[in-house]
Amino acid sequence: MLQMPLSHSLAALLVTVIWGLSFVVIKLGVGTTPPLLLAALRFLFAAIPAIFFVPRPKARWTNVVAFGVAQFGLLFAAIAFGMPASLASVVMQAQVFFTILFAAVLMNERPGPHQIVGGIVAGLGLVLIAWPRMTGGGAGPFLMTVIAAVCWGVANIVSKRAGRVDMLGYIVWSSLVAPLPLLGLSLWLDGPDQVLAALTRMDGGTLAAVAYLAYPTTIFAFGIWAYLLSRHPAATVTPFALFVPVAGILGSVLILGEAVHPIEAAGGAVIVLGLAFNVFGPRLMGRRTV
Repeated sequence: MLQMPLSHSLAALLVTVIWGLSFVVIKLGVGTTPPLLLAALRFLFAAIPAIFFVPRPKARWTNVVAFGVAQFGLLFAAIAFGMPASLASVVMQAQVFFTILFAAVLMNERPGPHQIVGGIVAGLGLVLIAWPRMTGGGAGPFLMTVIAAVCWGVANIVSKRAGRVDMLGYIVWSSLVAPLPLLGLSLWLDGPDQVLAALTRMDGGTLAAVAYLAYPTTIFAFGIWAYLLSRHPAATVTPFALFVPVAGILGSVLILGEAVHPIEAAGGAVIVLGLAFNVFGPRLMGRRTV
């Protein structure tokens, strides 16, 4: 694997920490704000004022909006309904394997042996996490998180079909449309009175959560990630994403005081193992055949 300069490696690590901690921020935010309203505000502030500085991408960026709305709406709602932020940060990484599956079915991209093995391993990890949650009230939030990961995978395919575009511009301009359906859903499900009360009683903590999700998580982190991908091979940059669930779990335990059930911890470790094999599998299998 080609090595990045130390400054670029540290930047990649910073991005993964920001993304991992965003799950903690979501958990804090939905404690005071309806989840769909919080997601709408996240998109609104990610788009404004960035659209005045980021060029509009030369692609049909509106295609990805529906799946982005579903992805974040379900994720925010799942966390509001009880999905631990630590587990959400792990389960959402299943989007990697959903993307591979959809690419195989819809775009005839045959997955490699390492991707198949990695997907099976990650699937076993999901089963371990789901096992203690299939009884009681934990099943709903878990399934919502899995469906959110599925929507992320579909959104990745839509983005992939758009071709080579400025990804930061793609995200910023698609964020411009997403607040309207999310706000409409929040008004429908939560009621105008609750939405109005949340907007008029927003405190500093809620504003800080929205600002973190909109600017460091979206604008800054995706901007840095896109820059790194433009300067280095994807195989060099993408392995750093394995640190996202690590940051999410550590942040959830240290900041939120979440306790991770041993079987859930084992399931999270198995998913990360599957992700690692998906990334490093070709290199490992190549060494065995030498």
